[in-house]
Amino acid sequence: MSVAFRRESDDEHMEPKFELPLPPGPNWVTARGLRLTREKVEALESVDTGGMEEEAAKKHKRVLRYWRTRLATAALQAAADGDAVAFGTQVTYRLNRQEKTVALVGDDEADPHEGRISFSSPLARAMMDAEVGEKVDFAGKVEAVEIVQIMVVSED
Repeated sequence: MSVAFRRESDDEHMEPKFELPLPPGPNWVTARGLRLTREKVEALESVDTGGMEEEAAKKHKRVLRYWRTRLATAALQAAADGDAVAFGTQVTYRLNRQEKTVALVGDDEADPHEGRISFSSPLARAMMDAEVGEKVDFAGKVEAVEIVQIMVVSED
């Protein structure tokens, strides 16, 4: 039988396990984001992997490596002044005649359902440096987004 048709073991044909992908670009964090990252690392480090099955322990260690890397590379950003849209601001904007409010935060802190978007998201990049009353282009549309209000994010 040809070597091409032999099967040594099931392990040979399993999908390889890769590290969790890191978001590209700088790892900017708010004070809240830094606190949450530290808490995540502490919680993961407190888990005893000795009693876990091998695959579960490997997965846990992969997640822990991700969060340790994120903590080690975290760059706490100074509070924004609130004069223009920037990292760490909460922005109320009008798009398609609807007003919405979002906070511009770090990648790991982002949660669109909670009103926090990553500073690297397309919407955040479009609004960056805009001031109240200014209209910016977004999604191929000219002056699609109007900045209504800018506030500094509270450090809760």
